[in-house]
Amino acid sequence: MSTVTIIDYGSGNLRSAAKAFERAAREAGTGDEILVTDDVEAVRRADRIVLPGVGAFADCRAGLDAVTGMVEVLEERVIRGGVPFLGICVGMQLMATEGREKTITRGLGWIPGAVVRLEPEGDLKVPHMGWNTLRFHRAHPVLAGIPDGSNGLHAYFVHSYHMAVDRPELLVASADYGQQVTAIVGRDNLLGTQFHPEKSQTLGLTLIRNFLGWKP
Repeated sequence: MSTVTIIDYGSGNLRSAAKAFERAAREAGTGDEILVTDDVEAVRRADRIVLPGVGAFADCRAGLDAVTGMVEVLEERVIRGGVPFLGICVGMQLMATEGREKTITRGLGWIPGAVVRLEPEGDLKVPHMGWNTLRFHRAHPVLAGIPDGSNGLHAYFVHSYHMAVDRPELLVASADYGQQVTAIVGRDNLLGTQFHPEKSQTLGLTLIRNFLGWKP
């Protein structure tokens, strides 16, 4: 049995995320322990790490920095230790070099790129809120069993900003909302979703189950 740690730093739909991971673990029969915590030592012992996030980029970064030692232990376990990592919504955006929401805020610098405001063509409104299918840009184990394209499964988005990656190979999937919207980024043991898998029904549960079994 492995431990999946969902980081509590004052931002994120922790209850819904935990319930989705618990359900996915039951359905997969993995017996994983799902732990929601702000304990740095618990994160250090985790076999998989999830960083959720909702709200403004700068506020989420400030919340993460406010948990003493959390950024350092993430660097230790995720970057140097290779532990599978999933960032959700602003948790995914924090992986970028910087966020440009109202002010420039330094990100974790794990995925080169900047978090910028959506600028959809036409009369589409921002924030982007609702259900969209995905377009896969490359194969990835967490996408197994998930159909993409116009007849594919839908993911639930609610956001005004997305990550503009510096290198195309870091873009795993996108959505269309009057522009190409970054939906999933990834490299090595890192994965991030702009949408909320815990609210994305079949697509989300499949992705979470795949993440629980993912061996980068």
